[in-house]
Amino acid sequence: RIPVSPVPFTVAEYFPTPGVSPFHDPRQHAISLAYVVPIDGETAPQEDALELSWFGVDELLGESSPLTEMDGGRDLLVRRALAHMGAA
Repeated sequence: RIPVSPVPFTVAEYFPTPGVSPFHDPRQHAISLAYVVPIDGETAPQEDALELSWFGVDELLGESSPLTEMDGGRDLLVRRALAHMGAA
């Protein structure tokens, strides 16, 4: 169900050096195009991912949000996705 012409909601540039941008990945410099797409069915982690977790919008915006445990700017990326969808 990917749109015919998908457009990223943001572009994140990750740097191995902390403080260069809000996005940090100690492994490498990387550019990330981030999309919001609908998902149907089951999902499973692949490649170098060890775990995949789903969170509801209310849970992400709540007092004990899992966003507080995300580092390297990943919390900012999720917040941008929520804002793009009108949830934040």
